[in-house]
Amino acid sequence: MQIWPGKPYPLGATFDGTGTNFSVFSEAAERVELCLFDEQGNETRLDLHECTAPCCHGYLPSVRPGQDYGYRMQGP
Repeated sequence: MQIWPGKPYPLGATFDGTGTNFSVFSEAAERVELCLFDEQGNETRLDLHECTAPCCHGYLPSVRPGQDYGYRMQGP
């Protein structure tokens, strides 16, 4: 699954009619993973490598409203 850099704001998941931007705030995370869940509960993890100030973000052109997701943060 391809992840693009995306934008730091707005926070959360924002659908733009084509794909979804994900952004999360953390001052302490050393690594942030976006976790996507399918209908069977299978999880796909994607690293959010782009960080602007304290927000890590990414854009997924294939994600639509209704997608179950969460974040995993690693660090202190």
